Amino acid sequence: MSQEKEQLLRLHAEDAFAKELEALSKVDDRHRPPGWNLSPWAVVTYLLGGKLDNGLEIEPKYFGNRRLIEVAVATLATDRALLLIGIPGTGKTWVAEHLAAAISGDSTLLVQGTAGMSEDSMRYGWNYAKLLSEGPSPDALTPSPIMTAMNNGQIARVEELTRIPSDVQDTLITLLSEKSLPVPELGTEVQAKKGFNVIATANDRDKGVNDLSSALRRRFNTVVLPLPASLEEEVNIVKTRVDKIGRSLELPADAPPVKEIKRLVTIFRELRQGKTEDGRTKVKSPSSTLSTAEAISVINSGQALAAHFGDGSLRAHDLAAGITGAIVKDPVQDRNIWNEYLETVVKERKDWKDLYRACKELI
Repeated sequence: MSQEKEQLLRLHAEDAFAKELEALSKVDDRHRPPGWNLSPWAVVTYLLGGKLDNGLEIEPKYFGNRRLIEVAVATLATDRALLLIGIPGTGKTWVAEHLAAAISGDSTLLVQGTAGMSEDSMRYGWNYAKLLSEGPSPDALTPSPIMTAMNNGQIARVEELTRIPSDVQDTLITLLSEKSLPVPELGTEVQAKKGFNVIATANDRDKGVNDLSSALRRRFNTVVLPLPASLEEEVNIVKTRVDKIGRSLELPADAPPVKEIKRLVTIFRELRQGKTEDGRTKVKSPSSTLSTAEAISVINSGQALAAHFGDGSLRAHDLAAGITGAIVKDPVQDRNIWNEYLETVVKERKDWKDLYRACKELI
């Protein structure tokens, strides 16, 4: 890896895991669909991890149901686009990025969905200086990431599809049905090369969601990414991601103890589910989703506090502020729910007294 890339805060998947992708390519002797860098088997191995014949251990990027990833990869091997749905924090963007990196070797062909998007972001725009001086011409055309993916036979990503206005969403219908993008100003069209496909992500929990039309939904195969099934699985995900992020940020802190990660994940799961892990006590759920991604963020924030304002070891008082900030989004309703949970659940657990005191100080 070049020294310049080592200074980047976050590497693209194809750069961060270049050695794994190269090693997989060398041992991958299975059928590769047209335009793919790896076979579907190798793409699934890249995402879920495994040991290769040459002894190299592939690091898991996604912890969850293998069949879901196999369905996603198989979808992309057909002419159907892939829609990853799940509540915030279930790893939709993470999975989409790694799928694009493994299949096309480029995860950067990205359209980020926003409420103010125009059709140009999906189709193409113009270099207005050239447009005014030369008129419509191929040189004046500014391709969107999707147009670039069609030209190169690569995977394009559309993030937060349901944040995009409905009329702009439907721009995708022609692209996905006809595999072509008309350019009427030039009297021509761009036809997709083999290897082109689209991975979109969406959730239906956030405010400002625009429902997908039935016509657009039919162009996608949908895979729902669930929250981790068990406490142990979620703790493992948080620990793995926190270790990796901590190294990239060069935090001078000790590795977060599993005990603290387990306490945090337990709190998030119980508030999400509306009951304690043992099922004996019902609790109220706050307005926030309390996803795995937020748990990772809370641990990272706590590590930074421990490193710069403590002795480097993550403790309850380092977590308390991050936990409160993640849970209390509505200052009235969520604060009452959090306080009630502290009094009825956290206070009663004998090994959680330090966490109870630290959180109560911030309410």
